[in-house]
Amino acid sequence: MLRRLLLRSSSSSSIFAPVLLHGDRFLAPNPQIQTFTRHFLDLHKIGSKEAIEKEKARLSDELSRGYFADISEIRKNGGKIAMANKTIIPSMAAVKFPDVEVSFTDGRCLRLPMSSGEAVTDTSDAQISLLCLSFRANSQAMAESWTAPFLDAFSTSGKVQVYEVSFIDSWLLSLTPVRKLFLKVMKKSNIPQRHIVYSFGDHYDLRKKLQILNLLTGYIFLLDRLGRVRWQGFGFSTQDEMSSLLSCTSFLLDEK
Repeated sequence: MLRRLLLRSSSSSSIFAPVLLHGDRFLAPNPQIQTFTRHFLDLHKIGSKEAIEKEKARLSDELSRGYFADISEIRKNGGKIAMANKTIIPSMAAVKFPDVEVSFTDGRCLRLPMSSGEAVTDTSDAQISLLCLSFRANSQAMAESWTAPFLDAFSTSGKVQVYEVSFIDSWLLSLTPVRKLFLKVMKKSNIPQRHIVYSFGDHYDLRKKLQILNLLTGYIFLLDRLGRVRWQGFGFSTQDEMSSLLSCTSFLLDEK
């Protein structure tokens, strides 16, 4: 039913790029076209001159790096746009992760990052969060290369939570009726500490704050109990990087 709705909606107007479902996750085949269309329309709805100039600057920024540039970079480095931190980021230098609202498949909403005491369930006292960000379906396997070993090491501690966040920038899937239907058919997790969640809408400001340019790779963030970024990784995990992540997590769990 969801596939028929998406195909019918995408074929009704030539300015919207087609929408595909990749397995049980969402993938937009040409995000550059969608981005240009969305911002071109928004530009004519803004009244103030200052807002128009800001939107023009944003449009220029978005188009300065296109979809094919992302593909070219991924082919060169396999998604490893940078190496992960070898050591933990000191608390004095750590910055808070930007707020982002996510939705669970059962319709619940949550604002990340959560500080200590804001657990998903009443029985959880999670202190450490691993956030894995995916903007396209191909990067979801990258996220899982980090989360599986991480949960194997710390799931029994009761003090860690993993959030695999898929970002959906399609205007169609962001509409409330379609979003509810979309969430119902999406993948669910049977591991209490692993949360597969989705964030809908415009994420430009979040990407700017996190300095995210390539949307085809995965971004991994280890947050402490105050929601500060203490470690970061990219793409698929390596053995050395995984050891670094586990070591930094152990340090945070012991941190007073």
